Amino acid sequence: MDPAFLLTALVVVLMPGAGVIYTLAIAMGRGRTASVAAAVGCTLGILPHIAAAILGLAALLHASAVLFQSVKFAGVIYLLWMAWQALREHGLLRTKPDRTATTHRAIIRRGFLINIFNPKLSIFFLAFLPQFVPADTSAPALTMAWLGFVFMVMTLVIFVGYGQVAAFIRGRVLESPRAMTWLRRSFAAAFAFVGLRLALTTR
Repeated sequence: MDPAFLLTALVVVLMPGAGVIYTLAIAMGRGRTASVAAAVGCTLGILPHIAAAILGLAALLHASAVLFQSVKFAGVIYLLWMAWQALREHGLLRTKPDRTATTHRAIIRRGFLINIFNPKLSIFFLAFLPQFVPADTSAPALTMAWLGFVFMVMTLVIFVGYGQVAAFIRGRVLESPRAMTWLRRSFAAAFAFVGLRLALTTR
């Protein structure tokens, strides 16, 4: 495995984005196990983008302004909805269990949607993965698939780590209503900021 790929992938995964924010929010609101579900969902959301890059569909997304804008604004709307959910007392950061509590399946689905609605990921992988495919390889698609798999594993491990650290300090935060209010507003602002940044991106 190319060390340059591992180092670059590590830097990319460590950078805070919508997936990291979502995983931290779930960890603070629901705890360790739920944060793992969030990490799994965000990781699975990468898979279609990697497949699109391998199959060349990302190039179509890059070439079609209408398709790119459609996916992008779907992502913006979803992120703003997540911001609203973070603000609500019984929303994303709900801390009291009840019969209507979000299931792990729903947490995974939300994490998946956060990444699937980001068209920049497809274009990123289209530009990123081929750089580390040897020119003399006989199966470039398989090599890209392997690199994508390694990227996903790194994402899962790091996101789980983020979630576990956040869940570790969760108890202290829950004891303070003022801290929870600040936390909800902070996560809502973070989701809104990421959504705004996505809205302003171009191909």
